[in-house]
Amino acid sequence: VQLQASGGGLVQAGGSLRLSCAASGRTFSNYAVGWFRQAPGKERESVAQISGSGALRYYADSVKGRFTISRDNAKNMVYLQMNSLKPEDTGVYACAAGRWSTVPAPKNHDYWGQGTQVTVSS
Repeated sequence: VQLQASGGGLVQAGGSLRLSCAASGRTFSNYAVGWFRQAPGKERESVAQISGSGALRYYADSVKGRFTISRDNAKNMVYLQMNSLKPEDTGVYACAAGRWSTVPAPKNHDYWGQGTQVTVSS
């Protein structure tokens, strides 16, 4: 599976962005897809994850109620709608495909796309 993330940018606090993850290759619906972010000097953290069918979703506590993950398997796409952005949401966001887990971890994801930078100014 090849993944490509896009949609990052610079936005003011309180603003919104929608990230997209385009997939190609093997049967996309077989894989859960997660969004991970990494801020300078910090470890990579899981932000959200969606199961292959889209029936299950996970959100980190820090983004619950503000971010929404969705997918369109017919188009091989996964989206992350980010609302009410905060400066602490700043980082490089990457999408990754792998197996579903109730607590997503990078080690459970075998396929990674390049990151897209999200910068939230105060």
